[in-house]
Amino acid sequence: MSVDEFWNLVAKARESAADPSDAEDVAERTLRLLTALPANRIADLAQPLWDLRTQSYGWGLWQAAYLINGGCSDDGFEYFRGWLLTQGRETFERAVADPDTLADLPVVQRVAVDGGFDLECESMYGVVWDAWTVVTGSVELPNAVTGRYPDLGRGWDFEDEDEARRRLPRLAVLFMDE
Repeated sequence: MSVDEFWNLVAKARESAADPSDAEDVAERTLRLLTALPANRIADLAQPLWDLRTQSYGWGLWQAAYLINGGCSDDGFEYFRGWLLTQGRETFERAVADPDTLADLPVVQRVAVDGGFDLECESMYGVVWDAWTVVTGSVELPNAVTGRYPDLGRGWDFEDEDEARRRLPRLAVLFMDE
């Protein structure tokens, strides 16, 4: 299976959700769609999902998560990227290319105004492995997932407000300016 096929499943899950911005519901619906597939097709999606996780691993997106969620640990960044997967291909690709575009999303704007919840979805991050376990009873996939997160190089201080405003001006307005 390919990245395209993974995104098609996410699109179907989002279409069937009462509220497509509800990450947990989209993740649950994606899991149900995956568990309806034969085990070998589920296993074939592990690499595309890993590739998407790798593609979204970068300082700019991490700082966006930091601003939106009021802080962001290593695990928090993993779960934020799980949430981002539930938002669909277009949003994901746009955010990976330019994390500041997350300021356009109504759910991000709602967090900026109301606060009180983080944009995270741990269950989506491992949805392929969870589906594999449900269908086969095994936690071991038949094929190893290959690849590593890229070396991010030197980062910057996420607490530096001037740097945040320079790198993510629209998100900074939402989350830093009063």
